[in-house]
Amino acid sequence: MTTPFTTAIIILLTALAVSSLTPSANALGGSASTVAVVYGSATTICTIIAQQPLQQIQCWQNGQLLPPIIPNTSFDYIAGGRDTLCATRSGGFSLLCWNTTFNSKRLYNNYSAPLTSLTIGDTQICGLTNISSGQNVICWRGNDISSSPTPNETLRFRAISSGLGFSCGVVEGANRVLCWGDDSVSLSIQSAFSKFSMLNIQVGGRHACGMDNSGFVICKGNNNNGQLDVPSNSSYEYIGLALGSNHCCAIRRLNRTVVCWGGNGEFSSNDTDGISFESIAAGLNFTCGLTTSNFSVICWGPGWPYSSGIELPLQKSLPGPCLETPCECNIYPESQTLCFGNGHICRPCDTILIPPPVLPPSSPPVTSPPPSRRLRRGLLAFAIVGSVGGFAGICTVIYCLWTGVCFGKKKIHNSVQPTITGANAAPQSNSSPPSRSSTLRRQGSILMRRQRSGTSSKHADRAEELLFSDLAAATNNFSLENKIGAGSFGVVYKGKLPDGREVAIKRSETSPKTKKFQEKESAFESELAFLSRLHHKHLVRLVGYCEERDERLLVYEYMKNGALYDHLHDKNNAQKSSSAVNSWKMRIKISLDAARGIEYLHNYAVPPIIHRDIKSSNILLDANWTARVSDFGLSLMGPENVRDYRPMKAAGTVGYIDPEYYGLNVLTAKSDVYGLGVVLLELLTGKRALFKTGENGGEPISVVNYAVPAIMAGELAKILDPRVGPPDINESEAVELVAFTAMHCVHLEGKDRPSITDIVSNLERAFALCDDSHGSISSGPISIVSD
Repeated sequence: MTTPFTTAIIILLTALAVSSLTPSANALGGSASTVAVVYGSATTICTIIAQQPLQQIQCWQNGQLLPPIIPNTSFDYIAGGRDTLCATRSGGFSLLCWNTTFNSKRLYNNYSAPLTSLTIGDTQICGLTNISSGQNVICWRGNDISSSPTPNETLRFRAISSGLGFSCGVVEGANRVLCWGDDSVSLSIQSAFSKFSMLNIQVGGRHACGMDNSGFVICKGNNNNGQLDVPSNSSYEYIGLALGSNHCCAIRRLNRTVVCWGGNGEFSSNDTDGISFESIAAGLNFTCGLTTSNFSVICWGPGWPYSSGIELPLQKSLPGPCLETPCECNIYPESQTLCFGNGHICRPCDTILIPPPVLPPSSPPVTSPPPSRRLRRGLLAFAIVGSVGGFAGICTVIYCLWTGVCFGKKKIHNSVQPTITGANAAPQSNSSPPSRSSTLRRQGSILMRRQRSGTSSKHADRAEELLFSDLAAATNNFSLENKIGAGSFGVVYKGKLPDGREVAIKRSETSPKTKKFQEKESAFESELAFLSRLHHKHLVRLVGYCEERDERLLVYEYMKNGALYDHLHDKNNAQKSSSAVNSWKMRIKISLDAARGIEYLHNYAVPPIIHRDIKSSNILLDANWTARVSDFGLSLMGPENVRDYRPMKAAGTVGYIDPEYYGLNVLTAKSDVYGLGVVLLELLTGKRALFKTGENGGEPISVVNYAVPAIMAGELAKILDPRVGPPDINESEAVELVAFTAMHCVHLEGKDRPSITDIVSNLERAFALCDDSHGSISSGPISIVSD
C-alpha cells in the first residue's frame, strides 16, 4: 500500500524542471531586452555589445554597421519602435531615446526609482519603475515625449508590453491582464483575457499572447492573418514570445528553436531550422533572434528586406543585461566573460511541474493544481538524474535543515576594547538582534567573487618580519621630525628601509605600565591578522611587522599624499584653492576609491569584515592620488548570516560612529556606510565631522546636521566647499548625486541606508557624469535606493 509519505517522495523524485515563465522575447519593442528592432523610415537592428568594459550599443542600419552609440556609456536594456530606439543606462536610473539619425533626448532620470523594464509599441514608450512597494508603470507618447495615459499608479505589475497603439500588463498578485491606450483595442484585449490567470503578456498589432498559470500559450484579439492560431501547444512548451503586427514567434523550451505562425501563412521559420536562440525580437513583419551558438543576430520573415537567416555583421552581443544586483535564481554560465567582470547576467528562474500521483483504479481522478507562485519563481528546483541519487540528496537536505549543520555559527567578536562606549551598553547575549536587512549578504552569486582573501590565521600569508633595529634606523630612532600621524594603537613615522623602500611605520605604546596595553596588543594582532590576508588596490598594503620583546610595530607602504583629513581640514590648507583635491572630479574619485575599498571588505573578503572606524583620517592618498582605506585596529570579522549578529559595545570615532550602533550596540555593515556618508559630506562641504558654527567659537554642530537639511531643501549650493568653486554643467548633476547618496548613508536607521554596492554604483555614475557629454539634457530628481 502506498502511504502519503512515499507518494510525496515519488512525486518529488519525478519532478521536472522547466524554464522560466518570464521569457527572453519581445513584442513590438521588447521588454528588458538586449536586442531591439527599429522599423519605419530605416530598418535598424541594435544590440548591446558583449565582452567589453562598457556595455555599449551597436546598430546595423539599412545594410551598414554604425559606430557604437555614446561609446563612453554603459547600458542595461534597449527597445525599439517606429523610428525610435530607447535605452536605460546601467543601473536603470536614466532613460535615453534616439530617432533614426541618433539625435538623443533624455526621457527619465530618477535615482529613487530605477527602470527595471522597457517596451516600445509603435510610438508609445513604457517602463516599469522599481519602488519600495513593487513595480509601477510609467509611459511616454510619441516623438514629442509627452505623457501617455497609464494605469492607476497604485497598481503594481509583473510584466508589460506595448503594441500598435496600446499596451498591456499583468497585475502583480491578481495575475490579471490590464490594457490601456487605444480604447477600442485595449478594452477588447483586456476583456478577452479577463477569465485567465496570466504569468506574462506580449502585445502585437491588434492581438496579444501570453502564458497562463498552467503554462499554455493563449492568444486573443484580431485573427485576420491567423496570428491567434497557436501550433501544438502543450504545457510549458514555449519559453518566449515575439509578436509583430500580424504574426507571432516563440522559442521552444526543449531545444530553443523557433516556431512562427500568422502572417497569412507567409511567415515561415524555415530559415532558422535547427538554430537555437537566446532571445527574439519582432518588427512589424519580420523577427530577429540572438543565437545561442555564438551570440550573433539573424533575421527572417516576409518583411525582412535582406537575405533571411544570414548573420548580421554585429559584434558578439549580450544575451541579457549585466547587472550588479543579486540574481533571484541562476547566473548565466559565461557571465564573467560576457560582462567583462562588470556584473553578471541572470538566467530565468526554473519551475517545478509536479505530475499527479499514481492512484489505485478505485480512486477518483485527481486534477493537479497549477504550480504555486513560489514554485514558479524558482525558489525550489530539482532536476532528478536517478531515483537513488535524488533520494540521497533529499535526505541530505533534510538532515542539513534538521540539524542546522549547513549554516555557519560564526559570531562577531570584539577584538579590541572600545574607544567609545554607548550609555546603554549591554553584555553579549544569545538573544536575537533587532530586525534589519541583511547587510553583509553577497551581492550576486559565488561566481561574482572576483577576489578571495584567504584564511584569517595570523600566520597565514603573513607579511615580512622586520628587525626593530632596522626600523629604528629607518626613522632616525623614531624622531619627531619623522612623525606623520597616529593610528588606532600608536604613532606613525615615515621611514626608509635598508633596501630603499619608503614606508610608514606604526609603533604601539607597549610599556606594561601603560593603562591600555591589552587594548594596543589586541589592535596590533587585529590589524596584522586582517592586513596579512587582504589585498586590494584601495586598501593600504602591509609591508611587514616587528615583534621584539614589548615592541609591536606594523610597516605599511608609504602614502605620499597623506590623509584626506589633512587636505580638507589642515589649517595650512584652509584658505587654499590650489590643492589637487580641490576639484569636484577629484573629490568624487576619492570617494569612489574609498567606497570600493569598503565594498571589498563587505562583499569579497571571506569572511566579510566590518571596518568600524571609517573616517577621513583613515583614507590615505598615494603618489597617484588613489585613495586607500587604512587602520584596521578596530575591524571585526562579520557573520555570513544575518541571524548571527550579536550585540556588542560600540567603538569608533565621535562624529563618524553610527548612531544606531552607538545606541543599540548592534553592529552591521551599515555602520561603515554611515561613516562613509560622513566622509562624503566632508568632501562636499569642506567641514569637519564636528565643527563650531562661528569663526571664533560657537556651538558645536555635526556635518550631518549642517548639510542634510540643506540637501533636502534643494539648497546644496549654499553648503558646497568654496575652495572648489561652483560645479560646471557636467559636474553639477554628479555633485547632486553624491549629496543625495551621502544623505541616505547617514539615515538614523541602518535599514534605510543603501548597501555599499549601491553606493559604489552611484559614485561610479557620478564620476562618469563629470565627463558626460549629455549634461545639457534636462534631468529629474536624484535619490538612491536603500536596502
